[in-house]
Order: sequence, then C-alpha cells, then structure tokens
Amino acid sequence: QVRLVESGGGLVQAGGSLRLSCAASRRTFSGNAMGWFRQAPGKQREFVAAISWSGGDTFHTDSVKGRFTISSDNAKNTVDLQMNSLQPGATAIYYCAARDGASWSGLYEYFGQGTQVTVAS
Repeated sequence: QVRLVESGGGLVQAGGSLRLSCAASRRTFSGNAMGWFRQAPGKQREFVAAISWSGGDTFHTDSVKGRFTISSDNAKNTVDLQMNSLQPGATAIYYCAARDGASWSGLYEYFGQGTQVTVAS
C-alpha cells in the first residue's frame, strides 16, 4: 500500500504559477511510477502528467505541454508538478497517483486526497 499526500494547491491569478508536491509513504522495491490527475467540476478525471520510476520517461497531456513539468526525487519519495502560465481552465482538484510498476503507462492503483487549484481570471 502506498499513501500519498499532496500539498501546494491554492488560489492564483491567471498567468501565475503554482508548484504541487506529493509525498509518498514508500516506494516499492520494483518502483512506483507516479502521476498527476485532475478533476474539474462536472467533468471526468483527466490524466495530466506522469513520470517513470527512473525519472527518465515522462508524459504530459497535450493541453499542458510547455507549461507544466513533472519531476521526482526518489531519495525523498516525492513528485512535483510545476504549473506555469495557469489559466482558469486549469481550475480543478489535483490528485497525486501511483501505480505498481516502473512505467508511467498503465492503471494507477493509488490516489491521494487531492488538492484544490483555483485560477482566477
């Protein structure tokens, strides 16, 4: 079991930046890939970004490419999401996630409680 705790959400003006951080209780021997999802009011959960256990392979959904960057620190069991040039459409609850596997691609079994990001116009 992996416990995930997010931090760093809040209210920001359009064009601003936020950095989300996720602390994992442990990483398995085989490594957990980790990612970020978000869910806006009335919408389905969206896969935003992910990073492999090694950190050498990342994914960013098209709508955030060039503005969001995912990174990880395996020594600290943390994964961050740097979000720049935020727009109101990014308003959502952001969830940290982890999966039992080194690759970022696949089913994510573990989710944090989420952190609210609100972008004001």
